[in-house]
Amino acid sequence: MRFVDKYIEMDKTFYKRLLTIAIPVVLQSVITNGVNMVDNIMLGQFTEAALSGSTQANQFIMLFSFTIMGVSMGASVLSSRYWGAKDFTSLKKAVTIALRFGLALGLGFTLVDVFLPRQVMGLYFRPEAVAEIEAGVEYLRWSTATFLLMALSFALTNIMRSMDLSNVPLIASIFAFGVNVGANYVFIFGKLGFPKMGVAGAALGTVIARAIETGIIVGCFLKNKKLRYRLRDLFMPCGDLVMDFLRISIPVMLSDCLLGLGDNVLAIIMGQIGSGFVSANSITSILQRVSTIFISGLSFSGCFLTGQILGEGRTEDARRQGYTYLILGAIVGGCAALIIRLVSDPVISVYNITDETKAIARELMNALSIIVIFRSTNSILTKGVLRGGGDTRFLLMADMFTMWLIAVPLGALAGLVLHLPTFYTYVFLHADQIIKAIWCVFRLRSGKWIKKIKTETTE
Repeated sequence: MRFVDKYIEMDKTFYKRLLTIAIPVVLQSVITNGVNMVDNIMLGQFTEAALSGSTQANQFIMLFSFTIMGVSMGASVLSSRYWGAKDFTSLKKAVTIALRFGLALGLGFTLVDVFLPRQVMGLYFRPEAVAEIEAGVEYLRWSTATFLLMALSFALTNIMRSMDLSNVPLIASIFAFGVNVGANYVFIFGKLGFPKMGVAGAALGTVIARAIETGIIVGCFLKNKKLRYRLRDLFMPCGDLVMDFLRISIPVMLSDCLLGLGDNVLAIIMGQIGSGFVSANSITSILQRVSTIFISGLSFSGCFLTGQILGEGRTEDARRQGYTYLILGAIVGGCAALIIRLVSDPVISVYNITDETKAIARELMNALSIIVIFRSTNSILTKGVLRGGGDTRFLLMADMFTMWLIAVPLGALAGLVLHLPTFYTYVFLHADQIIKAIWCVFRLRSGKWIKKIKTETTE
């Protein structure tokens, strides 16, 4: 009983609030990953070059999503505190700063996409992979509008979740899901009188869906009666909160950006290993996301509930709930590993790929079933509890160390120098997940992850 009292939260209200936040996020993840899987399978039926090219092009888009996610999650750390403290003036300012940063970053990526698509794709493949590079360039050119749309939707989605408004992004995703699947089918294969567009059709369908999703989120956010945010608030003075925002958000943004950049470097390493490895990894990545959808819900709820509880001054409750999330993370990771083991062969058989690529995919699935347990644990701590506690500087250090000093050099050594078997190469490419999980457990136990943030109610 002493263990339960100290490390496991027994208050039913906590689990009710956890599920209230987590379930809409999980359902939204189901929809998003369902769309990704359908897109993946559609292009896999088209050609293997189309699958590889679009996968690597999406790595560049994912780099932006990591960056904007860092901005929005950093802002949500503040917004969850302000929401818990009922400090709506500061909350408005946090939203404004997040939108300004997000739109500026979106514009920067848009310019790169417009003027340097071929140079970007040249990083992800060997020079002789001409078909894959061309497919990636085509995907990027048709995806130009997605960066500014993502800047708006990502920032507002995470802030709305911190305000207990998770249902709005979920509803937007449901609409976007139907549009995306339908539009991709029509444009990729040339149905209903439209020309067969292949990779370009996949990108166009996704952009159309993203535009609808963003419109719903922005419209509902502006109609919120408690916050009463208006477009003119984008120009409100926010100088008094800039330092708090930078102190919390910049480490989060750098952490997520460096993770995204690290993932891109790993993708580049995979591209240099061979197109078969890229295609196999694409299949593996989709299954990984689908099998770990509940991790995202736990992570978001951990971040927001921790922030809200600390905003209410309940430090000891936040500590105990941190251990609860750790245990839940290990359980979810174990379930995800079992799912991957059970469905890997049926999933691989769906794709129109070579036998060599199928063999590589099976090896990657075996490795993933081990890595996912550590990924689940560290994601729930890094993206959830520790981030909600404001411990963003430590998380930046942990991400930089494990990704850039462990995963990247070990992955390059294993895949490009030693040419180790696929299983071991993939494990080394993701060794950061194992080290970071262990490191974060020790950080949680230390209690140093709880940081103070100034609000008007505590001045």
